[in-house]
Parts: sequence; C-alpha cells; structure tokens
Amino acid sequence: MADSDLANLSDQLALGAVLLYVVAMVGYALDLGFGRRRARAEAERAEPVEALVGAGGGGVAEAPPAEASAASAEEEGAERVERDWGRFAILINLLGWGAHLGMLVTRGLAAERWPWGNMYEFLSAIAFAAVTAYLVVLARYKARFLGAFVMVAAVLALGVATIWLYTPVGPLVPALKSYWIAIHVTAAIVATGAFTVGGAATILYLVQSRREERGASGGALDMLPGAQTLDRLAYKVTVFSFPIWTFAIIAGAIWADEAWGRYWGWDPKEVWSFVTWVVYAGYLHARATAGWKGRRAAVISLVAFAALLFNFFGVNYLFSGLHSYAG
Repeated sequence: MADSDLANLSDQLALGAVLLYVVAMVGYALDLGFGRRRARAEAERAEPVEALVGAGGGGVAEAPPAEASAASAEEEGAERVERDWGRFAILINLLGWGAHLGMLVTRGLAAERWPWGNMYEFLSAIAFAAVTAYLVVLARYKARFLGAFVMVAAVLALGVATIWLYTPVGPLVPALKSYWIAIHVTAAIVATGAFTVGGAATILYLVQSRREERGASGGALDMLPGAQTLDRLAYKVTVFSFPIWTFAIIAGAIWADEAWGRYWGWDPKEVWSFVTWVVYAGYLHARATAGWKGRRAAVISLVAFAALLFNFFGVNYLFSGLHSYAG
C-alpha cells in the first residue's frame, strides 16, 4: 500500500474513532440514566414493604404473589436494560479504541516514523492513552461510570486535533530525529492520558462531595459511587501516572544533553513540565504525610492537571523556545 493510501486510511480511521466514541458516550450516558430509573424503582418498591413491616408489629408481611411477580419482572427488565446499555457502550468503546489504534499505526507507517512528531499526532496519541487508561481502570475497578466523561474528553481532543491542528504526513524535523522520541515522548503521552482519567475522577469527586454535603439527590449523578470512593480512585490513578511523568522528565533531560549539550536550560516546556511535577508531588506528599484527603487534596490535584494542560497548549502557542517545533 502506498504511503498516500496509508495516510488517507489513517484520516478515515480517525473519523471513525470519533464517531464510535460519540456513540459510546451516548451509550454510557443512557447506562447512567437507566441505572437512575432502576434505583428509583427499587426505592419505590421498598416503601410499601416498610409500611407493611411497621403495621405488622415487627413481623415481615409478604406481598401478594401477583404484586411480587410484577415487581420481580419490572426489576429484571430494568436490570437487563441497564446491563444492555452498559455492554453496548463498552463494545462500541472497544471498537473506537481499535479504530484509534489503527489510525496511529497507519499514520506511523505512512510517515515511516513514530507517529507523534507534531501537535496533531501528539494530541491524538494523548486521547488514545486516556481511553486506554480508562479501559484499564474499567477492567480493574469496574469504573464504568467514568465512561461518558472520558469519551467527552476523547471526542474533544480528536476534534481539536482534526479541525485545528491537522498536519499532513511528513518527515520529522531534525531535532526530533532520535530514538529518544520513542522513550521520552511515549512516556509523556502515557502519563498525560492517565492524568486525564485521574482529573475526571477528581472533578466528579468534588461534584459528588458537594451533593453529599447538601443532601441533594436526583439525576444521573445518583449512579456515581460515593465521594470517598471517587477520591481513592483519583489517588490510585495519580500514583500510577506520577512515576511515568517523572521518567519522562528524566528521559527528556538526557535527550536534551545529546541534542543541545545540556540537561536543563529553563526552556518554557522544561519549566512547566517541572511545575507540573512539583504540584503533583505536593499532592502525593500531602496525602502521604499530612493525611490530606478530600477537597483540599483534590484542589491541589486539579491545579496540577491545569498546569499539565497549560504545558501542552499554553506553552506551545504562547511562548517560543527550543520546543517550538511542536506547534
């Protein structure tokens, strides 16, 4: 297959991945919605039972067989709908992930290099890393509730990359022609994708903790786990991501020494990568030593995530430096 054909296939797979992620996002949202309806139905069925228990002086009164049968059928139907939408969303998510992987592979084959040499490729790879991190969290922690939110991030990232950052397939600039691109940039991509999942869990934690404080209920957010569970999940993802980000900074310093003759030169990209590292380190240190949990720790985590986003978008477009080729 000619390079132009591979490049065109990569573009088509990118479009396919976006469309599949949109469908998966809708599926995850419906999964949350039907789950809310099922929970409400269970609560409504529990009320008459409690009333009968109270009226019977502590004895358990059984519902009439016909009513019990109807309630059981309704519950089974609601569970089946919830389960079907969840499975549908995960299946489409996996298909989108496969198309996304194909997009990166064909892009690399067309360019005959690692497919992250410009902002379009880098943002596309970060979106892929975020979806991959979500699928790992889904398999390990059954965190299906994160699906809709991660899909929103993936669709936005691929949309921005395709509409505003698209760059035709071409060779690398001389500064990037090194095997370190497969080490340093890959590590940065993996860490950024995982941090994105952790950021989504942190935002949901703040929303859920606020609702719990107010005693609010209703809406799809009722299907989210408790605030403490979200807090622990965000922490676990950050613990995984932080060493990879640390390695990316170290690998970048070694590459800088080979390319520019110094390990550190206070280039804007280097500075903001270090700022991001310091804030995330502060978050982990505060939780490990000061016992910070909850809202204070979450705010630090979100500041670190904001620094990470600024390092990617702000530095590349607002500053000039040795990393300006990324734009």
